[in-house]
Amino acid sequence: MAKQISSESVPPAQLSIRWVRSAIGHPVSVRQTIRGLGLHRLHETVERPDTPAIRGMINKVRHLVEVTPAGAQQ
Repeated sequence: MAKQISSESVPPAQLSIRWVRSAIGHPVSVRQTIRGLGLHRLHETVERPDTPAIRGMINKVRHLVEVTPAGAQQ
């Protein structure tokens, strides 16, 4: 019988998130989402785990950020 691997033991993939457009003129909730992703300055890049919560945050600010897999060349 094959051994099953629980999803808890496998670390989630990483996403590289780059802030490329200003949040000036956008609602406060959009600016708070940018800050919640860990972004502080325009053109800054952070790496975050690929989880449903992070995906939802990215979806909310998709017009302001670029997302790539963490190991990809930019």
